[in-house]
Amino acid sequence: MTEPLESAGIDAADGPHYLRALTDMADRRTVVADAAIYTDNGIKLVEKGARIDSRLYDRLVQHKLREPIDRHLSIDMPVDGAALLAAAQALIEQDVLLGAMAQAVGAAARLLAPLRSVPLPGPMACKLTVMREQRPELFEHSLRMMTIAVFLGIKGGMTERDCIALAAAALLHDLGVLHMDPAWSDPDHKVVGPQRKHLVAHPITAMLMIRDAQVYPRATEVAVLEHHERMDGSGYPRGLAGADITPMGRVLLLAEVVAAFYEKYDDMPAQRLSLVLRLNHRKFPAALVASILPLLQEEVARDSALMPLGNDAARQIDLLAEAFAHWDQLKAALPQGSRAAVAGSAFAFADARLLALQKALLEAGSHPQQQGELMAHLQGDVVGLAEVALVGREALWQLQSILNASHRRWPQLADRATPQDAAVADWCDWAMARL
Repeated sequence: MTEPLESAGIDAADGPHYLRALTDMADRRTVVADAAIYTDNGIKLVEKGARIDSRLYDRLVQHKLREPIDRHLSIDMPVDGAALLAAAQALIEQDVLLGAMAQAVGAAARLLAPLRSVPLPGPMACKLTVMREQRPELFEHSLRMMTIAVFLGIKGGMTERDCIALAAAALLHDLGVLHMDPAWSDPDHKVVGPQRKHLVAHPITAMLMIRDAQVYPRATEVAVLEHHERMDGSGYPRGLAGADITPMGRVLLLAEVVAAFYEKYDDMPAQRLSLVLRLNHRKFPAALVASILPLLQEEVARDSALMPLGNDAARQIDLLAEAFAHWDQLKAALPQGSRAAVAGSAFAFADARLLALQKALLEAGSHPQQQGELMAHLQGDVVGLAEVALVGREALWQLQSILNASHRRWPQLADRATPQDAAVADWCDWAMARL
């Protein structure tokens, strides 16, 4: 299932960003080599018993190591099972959604029970310790993912054994992010075009790390690989769809979206999430979504009255209308013999995604053509007006995702080798200049 991905040259070797985080952490927390560290051609870089710190970074990063560095380290106060349980318990107590999930299954202890049985060998404990110390927001995200995933697993009828494998997958799903430039977590850092290959690779990197540990079941590996897939085939890294995504992979892909909304938005996260899950129902597993939506309703009703509708709604509506109209114009301008979409082409992809977005907006009564009449009907409906204000933001995000996916899957678009490629490239240029 994963062999073609491995042939792409992606592996779990220590990269410069992980080594930087590890050695910087070692300036504040005692890290000692409990065995000598060698390069892959037998040169000893670090003696057994030596203290690791940031001064070693330049030496380490210049060589490929014989084995991952965290197989040979002892760390003062590493992440362990007790630390994970304490941190997860604290997160449940302070997080509105996680608290509601705990109440829905009877107690927080039920959500945390699988975590007690998750294996945590030394290298994994080291990675999680680096994450906790250097990327605390990523550590908290992993704990939130674990809690949401276990809730969905319980509601979906998974066995105790499966919930343990699921908890491990959710806790470790973003290990690959430790190998990415931390600048990418900056919301102002916009990643487009060929640079996105590093983002797409992080599920593969995490899966290979988990496989390397040799203590987790195959289902855990595969679920980690699938945590950015989508039910309609629009996800990554493999573009799987429907039944091709494993049950645990479906849980993780939904948990990732749920966690992201509560982490990204301080205002109205439940409203935004509820809207996205309903507006994009083809992307997410319906049975699992049905377990989430009821938890959001009380929060939606409470917060809708507090949400400012903003002054940019008209701009959003106009921009959506222009995006759809511009694509129609580009299609109409194609030579007569070039208008049929070739399966698997960038043109077929962009056309299908833009048509699907328009259909979803029509089904929600929120297409730009419907907005005037809709707004007239919603006067005085606070919840409805708040939702309309969010529809525009979500739809614009979807336009951005079409742009990103087109650049990622067809990097040769800029060559405009065919009239269809030129149409997609022209639309992407238009969208990039305006989104």
